[in-house]
Amino acid sequence: MISWRKHYKKGLIAISLLLSTGASVYAQGDPKKGQELFKANCTACHALDKKVVGPALGGVVEKVKKDGQDVDWLHKWISNNEKLRASGDAYANKIYEENGKVAMQVFEGKLSDQDIDDILEYTTNPPKEEPVADDKAESADVNSTAAIEAQKAQQLNSKIVVAALIAIAGLLLWLLLKIRQLVKLQQTPELSELNSTRLTSFSELYEKYSYVGKGLVGLLAVFALYGVWNWLMWVGVYKGYAPEQPIYFSHKIHAGENKIDCQLCHSGAKYGKVSEIPSLNVCMNCHRSISEYKGKYIEPGKDRDFYTGEIKKIYAHVGWDEDKQAYTGKTEPVEWTRIHNMPDFVYFNHSQHVVAGEQAIINGFNAKQKDAANKIDVVCKACHGKIDTMNVVQMANNFTMGWCIDCHRTTEVDMNNGYNKEYFKNLHDKLKKQYGEGSKITVDAIGGLECGKCHY
Repeated sequence: MISWRKHYKKGLIAISLLLSTGASVYAQGDPKKGQELFKANCTACHALDKKVVGPALGGVVEKVKKDGQDVDWLHKWISNNEKLRASGDAYANKIYEENGKVAMQVFEGKLSDQDIDDILEYTTNPPKEEPVADDKAESADVNSTAAIEAQKAQQLNSKIVVAALIAIAGLLLWLLLKIRQLVKLQQTPELSELNSTRLTSFSELYEKYSYVGKGLVGLLAVFALYGVWNWLMWVGVYKGYAPEQPIYFSHKIHAGENKIDCQLCHSGAKYGKVSEIPSLNVCMNCHRSISEYKGKYIEPGKDRDFYTGEIKKIYAHVGWDEDKQAYTGKTEPVEWTRIHNMPDFVYFNHSQHVVAGEQAIINGFNAKQKDAANKIDVVCKACHGKIDTMNVVQMANNFTMGWCIDCHRTTEVDMNNGYNKEYFKNLHDKLKKQYGEGSKITVDAIGGLECGKCHY
């Protein structure tokens, strides 16, 4: 006789085990926490909807289950894939081979079991993104007041232009009438007699006051020479120069919004003579996995598609195939327009200013600022301006010889700096005797005005 009670108990046990297994996959994970963990640990190599360095992870739990594995296997793989492959796990080695033998980072000790559950829940049920308004409409709303004001100003300018054109037309008409009258007068004998009298009077007047005329001519010559001299002094000065670049790059997004350190891209700025223009390989360190712009900041008049299009330009120049996640070997150099470029006869060393003079330059610059908002926190800003607020980089200062000398005369040397403390030890004592104890020692006192320091 069949014992239904016995089979009933077995069925309940099986159902409870099935439910508990399902709960461990879905109920225990928090997709919002998983999203944060995914962004912090996984986005460099993975996306939910496409292959980056590693495979797309959207629905990875179901994919693994279809291949005969379970959540426990995923925990082992995420925690320490190297250990799992070394154990001879066939599926682990298959995944490794399929993805170009690129080893995944080991997260053992970094991610707890709960963290992994949260990440898996995010890949299975990602939280819905909040609806984002159309970028162009958003920009229009933010700047609606400015747009209205600009329209009013444009209308006013149009009225002024029309009024000016009417006035010029009236003046031209008046001049034509006067010319017509002069032509008529020229035909009369009275005009010839009057002209001869006027010529005589003018010659007598010139002879009487000739010294005044000569003085005025001399004064005009002085002003003309000053104008030529002033013009010559500003040759090669391009303050405000902001050329259009072949690939649009916003320092405000990178350095301002994302807080990327200057030296991550300009690696030569601190320890090299020149700052260097970063190669596109530096860009690809991040943009190999960041193929779309999803940031919150959008410059007025632009949208996210615009920024994404500029990222695609990088791919085109370096020969990056997004679908295959590999370089094609077809490259094209970018013809950047250089903004800061010293003449050949000028010697400037970035490392000397950034390493030895970093704190001194920051302190000296901030001491001149009356408004706290103009003070700087990074030495780069003293010369290049607040780069982290610029969408388009421009030359922020004159970079003339006078500008440099003024800085050398007002910037106090940081004698607490290890380099200066040792190098100028004896000189420091000499300067103390010369200037007196407690006096400020500026850069000009240690050779900052010597011609050979800056010129070959």
